[in-house]
Amino acid sequence: MGGLFEIDRKKETILEIERAASAIDFWNNPENAKEQMGKLNALKKAVNEWQALNKEVEELISLRQMYAEEGDESIDTEITFGAQSLAQRTLAIETILKLSGPHDKSNAIVSLHAGAGGTESCDWAQMLYRMYSRWAEKKGFQLELIDALSGDEAGLKSATFLIKGEYAYGFLQSELGVHRLVRISPFDANKRRHTSFASLDVIPEIDDDINIVIDEKDLKVDTYKASGAGGQHVNKTESAIRITHIPSGIIVACQTDRSQHKNRLTAMKLLKSKLYEAEQDKLRKSVEKHYNDKGSIEWGNQIRSYVFMPYQLVKDHRTEAETSQVDAVMDGDIDKFISAYLQWKLTK
Repeated sequence: MGGLFEIDRKKETILEIERAASAIDFWNNPENAKEQMGKLNALKKAVNEWQALNKEVEELISLRQMYAEEGDESIDTEITFGAQSLAQRTLAIETILKLSGPHDKSNAIVSLHAGAGGTESCDWAQMLYRMYSRWAEKKGFQLELIDALSGDEAGLKSATFLIKGEYAYGFLQSELGVHRLVRISPFDANKRRHTSFASLDVIPEIDDDINIVIDEKDLKVDTYKASGAGGQHVNKTESAIRITHIPSGIIVACQTDRSQHKNRLTAMKLLKSKLYEAEQDKLRKSVEKHYNDKGSIEWGNQIRSYVFMPYQLVKDHRTEAETSQVDAVMDGDIDKFISAYLQWKLTK
């Protein structure tokens, strides 16, 4: 029912935009017109996908009737596979139908930070990085690591990466917050149970045509030698860039390219996105809410818990969505939690 309601609402919006676009003065504001036409195309795509889905449902019903009449086992197998595929596509489309924010279709800039727990939390941050990498791969999205700081013994102290794909930010906004892990530690010789934390922040990548003015005199630029893979190059060349925006205190860094110039361009784009998001938060009077929702990286602030021992359970504390399929979740199967969050958000 929720999906049908969203489709009806989107059809109404399509008609409203088409009526507005037929006005003589519609293109007098090119920026707004471009935004509205982009929204119109996205809405039409969603409606068309839903209609295609309905057609598949009708075909499955017909196959079911054939099986009832003929009892052909091959038809029953086709029905089973078709139903599974249909369920997955339905969830994906219903999730997209819940996305209507101005930047939901944008790429996502994701930042991971290990919290309380030392090596344990650094290892947990590395595990989360892999989880989102696998999720992106399954979606057909592209992941680019922008900056990373390795843990002293294992894992990651922090990592910033870009996930490129349609609706990447819309999906991943559900992941902003503190993630808690409970497991038997592989780093504890006594095999005791440990609790680890890592936080994740997500902002949309901002298009180049959005006007964000950055004054060079407000920037402090540092260069340093890149760490990690790269052979002799990373030891000899200060190609990594760290930029501090003095008025806001925002710091960005990039070390993924051999070219200092390219790293600077990437860092400036990251800074632009962060400044835009901060400005939007001010306009919405919710900059505190954004970070209070995420919370400090410790007990009591988690949005989701991942329990490996003494039982297996992943549970989102905002939506109550949960699953015992821990291995599948850590392999990137998080769409259930994303969909539940977007539905929960609609009720807030």
